[in-house]
Amino acid sequence: MITVYTSPSCSSCRKVKKFFEENHIPYKEKNILTQPLKDEELKELLLKSENGTEDIISTRCKVIKEGKVNIEDMSMSELIKFIKDNPSILKRPIMVDDHKMQVGYSEDEISAFIPRARRYFKENICPNCVDCDPGFVSLKRDN
Repeated sequence: MITVYTSPSCSSCRKVKKFFEENHIPYKEKNILTQPLKDEELKELLLKSENGTEDIISTRCKVIKEGKVNIEDMSMSELIKFIKDNPSILKRPIMVDDHKMQVGYSEDEISAFIPRARRYFKENICPNCVDCDPGFVSLKRDN
């Protein structure tokens, strides 16, 4: 299951949710400002980050700039507590499944969340078809 970490005023978050809905991709949404993040969730985000905190934390965020906070000097537990206390420092949206994570909305990159079989069908078997339902594709054999 894909988890999408969002905030209400985020236009990129709305684009991601629209993409998943239009492509009939199930997801669960977690509003980072109203639903407290669990330690396990934050650890997962940090572990899946290719560039560490740089991938998921906005250094342009007011709390970091004004507080002159250096997140690179924090231990893992200090960092997790800091993010939990200041969830708005997270970049949004963040999409996570069992294997991958994507931060922000990118039309090209988000297609990685379309199931492989559906991507293959759309790219190789039915690339120009406007009649196919992206939520369900059925191939019939003539016997």
